[in-house]
Amino acid sequence: MSARPIDEPHRAASQLELLFDLVFVVAVAAATAQFAHRIGEGHALTGLAGFLQVFFAIWWAWMNFTWFASSYDTDDVAYRLLTMVQMAGVLVLAAGAPATAVADYRAVTVGYLIMRIGLVAQWVRAGVEDPARRRTAFRYATGISVLQAGWVGWLVLSETGVLSPVTQPALFVALVAVELAVPRWAERMTATTWHPHHIAERYGLFTIILLGESLLAATTGVRGALEAAEISGSFITIAVSGLVLLFAAWWLYFLEPAGHGLSDRRDGSYLWGYGHFGIFAALAALGASLEVAVEYTGHHLHVSPLVISYAVAVSVGVFLVLLWLVQVPIVARPVLRPGVVLGCATFVFLLPLATPLTGVAVVIAGIAAACALPVAFTVTAERRRGICHE
Repeated sequence: MSARPIDEPHRAASQLELLFDLVFVVAVAAATAQFAHRIGEGHALTGLAGFLQVFFAIWWAWMNFTWFASSYDTDDVAYRLLTMVQMAGVLVLAAGAPATAVADYRAVTVGYLIMRIGLVAQWVRAGVEDPARRRTAFRYATGISVLQAGWVGWLVLSETGVLSPVTQPALFVALVAVELAVPRWAERMTATTWHPHHIAERYGLFTIILLGESLLAATTGVRGALEAAEISGSFITIAVSGLVLLFAAWWLYFLEPAGHGLSDRRDGSYLWGYGHFGIFAALAALGASLEVAVEYTGHHLHVSPLVISYAVAVSVGVFLVLLWLVQVPIVARPVLRPGVVLGCATFVFLLPLATPLTGVAVVIAGIAAACALPVAFTVTAERRRGICHE
């Protein structure tokens, strides 16, 4: 196993990576469905905490494999088999996602343990067969192993009641912080040879997966309303606005080609990569929120209209702000202008206050219109700039 070149031409996602992503579709769908259920029950805040915990596990597992594969994808038999072990762990994690609603993290932890066995084996193999980056690979293997032992310990202490309701989330956050520090610590020795355009493509593909999950979640809500024969003006407004929101999110995300920025400013990759946790989580939460909003038009849900409006608004607002912020470390002049993004996000955050007067449908329509504006503004500005350069 030797490191792949940083400047390898025409580097693209492999068929195995696409299969790996397909497994994550199941995991994301399970987490999103659980969060939508919690919002519909009127427990949005408590549901959000559980959703972020499970989504971190999903995102971090995907991250670990993606960056490793960008450097060491040899596509031989051993590599494929160890990757498939990680896929099996993801499926176990997905199966255990619904149980997290009652604070049962056993299946999720077991799934993570299976994934980590495959990943550690990959890093050990890289350390043995790539002498130039041996210390880096072994640091990764050591850090991941120690952290996995920490997660198992966290589960045992939680199940036995040793951790109080306060210390349990605090220890979870501490373990997350150490997880995020492992790559930085490992790469201090010798940096791995991840490919900037390959990484940008992989993140773009995961973004499309999340948008697809949002479409699926919204479709679930539409199907429920159709089965209840509750087709109203509000239903149509929310359904159309949801499509506009997802189309606008896709357009905004792919306005800025990240590959060139990552190539020019590799040191900015940490903030860019880690910042995507919020972007990905916001897109997944948007799907759950839209599902609840559509269902609200045809069913009696134990949730206030204001909560639904804020669930959509916060998801969209966080996505907009973080999308601009992750571009700052890698692009000298981001396509998305800060004034436009912050103005739009502020409007989106304030719009739910009008819910008692206008209703959920009008608020979501306003949010969709607000997201379409930066798309139109940015596309027009870039076109004018191109004409001036000509």
